[in-house]
Amino acid sequence: MKLTTQSYYAVKALLDLTCHRDQPAVSVNTIAQRQNLPAPYLEKILLKIRRAGLIKSVRGAQGGYQLACAPEKISLGAILTAVGDSIEPLPPVEYDKNSPEDWVTASVWRRLNRKLKEAVFEISLADLYYDARSRQADLGGGNNFIV
Repeated sequence: MKLTTQSYYAVKALLDLTCHRDQPAVSVNTIAQRQNLPAPYLEKILLKIRRAGLIKSVRGAQGGYQLACAPEKISLGAILTAVGDSIEPLPPVEYDKNSPEDWVTASVWRRLNRKLKEAVFEISLADLYYDARSRQADLGGGNNFIV
């Protein structure tokens, strides 16, 4: 699985929204500034995530974005899918169907692929949030942190 910059920025932005979910909405510029991301590129990424239903937009002077549901219900796999990244951990394996050894090897790679893919969908945004909070506490940081 190869993660693009889009995926990396998407996860950071959604973690930022998770950290500030007590606010009515968070602007793209605020997220970009807090996470040190380019705002125009982030806006395009957030539009993809909104279309996937993971976040919602709020219009007006105090507008911006907020999570569409609880962080526990948003998986890492859903975020990656929303931005169009492949969630296939390993490429398909070519094998000789007449060779038992090749068949067994390919079977192992398919099983591993399936398990890794399942794991990506089992990791929630809440899990990532608590990991980041724990790390921030270990470093002695405050409430605002760069993910």
